[in-house]
Amino acid sequence: MSDAAIGNPIPAPVQVGLRDRFGRHLNYLRVSVTDRCNLRCVYCMPEDMKFRPKRELMSDQEMLTLVRIMAELGVTKLRLTGGEPAVRPNLVELVRTIAQIPGIREISMTTNGLLLPQLAEPLARAGLDRVNISIDTLDPAKFREITRWGNLADVWAGVEAAEAAGLQPIKLNAVVTREFNDDEVIDLARLSLEHAWQIRFIELMPFGSEADFAQGAVVSSQETKAKIEAELGPLHEVPGHDGHDPARPYRLAGARGSLGFISSVSEPFCAGCNRLRLTADGSLRLCLLRDGELDLLTLLRQGLDVEAIKQRIIASVYDKPWGHGLPGGEIPQLRLMSQIGG
Repeated sequence: MSDAAIGNPIPAPVQVGLRDRFGRHLNYLRVSVTDRCNLRCVYCMPEDMKFRPKRELMSDQEMLTLVRIMAELGVTKLRLTGGEPAVRPNLVELVRTIAQIPGIREISMTTNGLLLPQLAEPLARAGLDRVNISIDTLDPAKFREITRWGNLADVWAGVEAAEAAGLQPIKLNAVVTREFNDDEVIDLARLSLEHAWQIRFIELMPFGSEADFAQGAVVSSQETKAKIEAELGPLHEVPGHDGHDPARPYRLAGARGSLGFISSVSEPFCAGCNRLRLTADGSLRLCLLRDGELDLLTLLRQGLDVEAIKQRIIASVYDKPWGHGLPGGEIPQLRLMSQIGG
């Protein structure tokens, strides 16, 4: 949908927190702490992925400086992403320091879970509130095929460690991919019957060199819902849904947990978007599915003072686009999903 279709942009407001020209309040920052990963999921990156040199990525101090700036501008909610964030050296100390930054009220992390048996308890003590764990299949052989070399048992150990450490509510993310795991959604949905978890089904999004594969493998949320209901019965919408949460929640009859559907491709939720993204190389990305970015790391390394950086951020955020251009064939090309952090 074009900006014009939304109506005339509102006048630039007096800055109280970060707002864009459509009046959306942007208080949620997703920080990619690394572009590296210990898996090579087929929908995310090529098997021979070449990662950026360390010197091109944010150091601990640079990352903390930019997070403090964003907190001073009104960011209250932070999610650590990757690549795989757990492979970042010194992650526990990073979380501990971020938790002490004034204004930051919530810290979460999206992870593949492989390193949680070692890290869940230290991260919880440091100030991490909860985790989202990626698990696309319950079949060990298929898990290895999707991830190229992963062990499903390691993920389950991570889920158990997260629960034991109190990193709750547990959310399990499954990217539904045609002819890879679309026949797994019923078994994944069944997990919500006995566990107080949210199982989240995510539509596959096309990026860069993986776009051709992704476009042919998209399974809509409606198709996933229909498949689940045909086997497990009606899905009941959970009342009180926060419009900022992209996962629209439903519950099966008698279930302890819930199911969430993230329909980025078929049913965009741009009106409720409150997100900004900081890539591992220090660029502020305004929309997951558009390539526009502000290179904050270069500004920081050039010695631009904090107040000047804040003004650049305010001006950039004000021009955040209304939504993505997938319906019109606009596919982000500059980065893979793993380089943005989702």
